[in-house]
Amino acid sequence: MSKTIALVACVGGKRPEPSPAADLYMSDWFLKASAYARMIADEWYILSAKYGLVRPTAVIAPYNVTLNRMRKAERTAWAEQVLKSLCPLLTLGDEVIFLAGKNYRADLIQPIRDLGCKVRVPMEGLGIGQQLSWLLKHLEQGHAK
Repeated sequence: MSKTIALVACVGGKRPEPSPAADLYMSDWFLKASAYARMIADEWYILSAKYGLVRPTAVIAPYNVTLNRMRKAERTAWAEQVLKSLCPLLTLGDEVIFLAGKNYRADLIQPIRDLGCKVRVPMEGLGIGQQLSWLLKHLEQGHAK
């Protein structure tokens, strides 16, 4: 039985104290993206620039790291760490949905496909305002799993 896993990128706005990852990030985009991930996926995880692949319930401390300021070699190493954590969660035929910018998905998409999984990037090419509108529309429509 294949499953759907959604991966949501971390954001800059965070609570000042250690919190469950699902509650640490406070931006409107993250709140909508994580709500959408819960609605459409069997499981969802956060792509954290500091901690890698994070379960929503994992308590993590706030940080100030983004892949957007990392060199290519650092992003590649980060992606290898994420893939190492993600591989045991995936089986042939699973679908992985990225709710994340290009730097957070670039080095992950092909290796995930190589595992025999489908990959979707539903908001690819949309600016942040367009992504917020897209998420709001899909949340209102209640697209279930």
